[in-house]
Amino acid sequence: MQLLVGGVGAAGFAGFQVAFVGADRELVRERLAEAAGMAFEAVAPVRSIPSFRGQRNNPGLYYSATVGAHLEYESWLERDEAMALDFDPGVVGYAAQPFWLFWMDGVKQRSHAPDFFARLADRTGVVIDCRPAARIKPRDQAVFDTTAKACAEVGWSYRLVTGHDPVWLANVRWLAGYRAGRFRVEPVASMLRGLFARPRPLIEGAQAAGDPVAVLPVLYHLLWRRELVTDLEIRLEGWSLVTAGANR
Repeated sequence: MQLLVGGVGAAGFAGFQVAFVGADRELVRERLAEAAGMAFEAVAPVRSIPSFRGQRNNPGLYYSATVGAHLEYESWLERDEAMALDFDPGVVGYAAQPFWLFWMDGVKQRSHAPDFFARLADRTGVVIDCRPAARIKPRDQAVFDTTAKACAEVGWSYRLVTGHDPVWLANVRWLAGYRAGRFRVEPVASMLRGLFARPRPLIEGAQAAGDPVAVLPVLYHLLWRRELVTDLEIRLEGWSLVTAGANR
């Protein structure tokens, strides 16, 4: 689920600043308005995510085919969102923990490090936070609202992700296992795009292309790449109707 978050409704802000890792690997702090043109989709994370025995969250690394590198995540929800961004053809790059956002709330300085910054194909930016709805306290919501306000000031979008549809997520997680370029095998890929020029059941097209054991990994890779498409809101099965997609 993706929630669009609105304004703050509070006074006392003296402008936003950001701190990010610069080209020399040093932390750079600037006014947000001056740093907005920075390629935040390519920066190093501003904070490391701890991992220790007994911790309640689930940190790890996700290999992004879009970025061509591993990205850190701090929870399974962040992992799922990293995968969702990887699957989104409109996302051309993204980074985890891209910057610290600073602002003054009355006389107190506040800070927040969003979970992701994504760059879209139209070159606009999206800042993303991930938090299950049941764990959002009023003070958390205030931080998210303030982050949304900061994003609006520089023309970025803001998303608060509280979860994903479980069926869609299970399907995408399966396809993610075939995201690597090595699964694109020719001439099988071209044959499959031709066989699915019109909708037909997944297994029928795979059998028409050859031995399903060899063909299915290629087919799943094309589904990941959106070169073939199916309804991922329904459990992916052999009878799922597949057709050629726009991303060819």
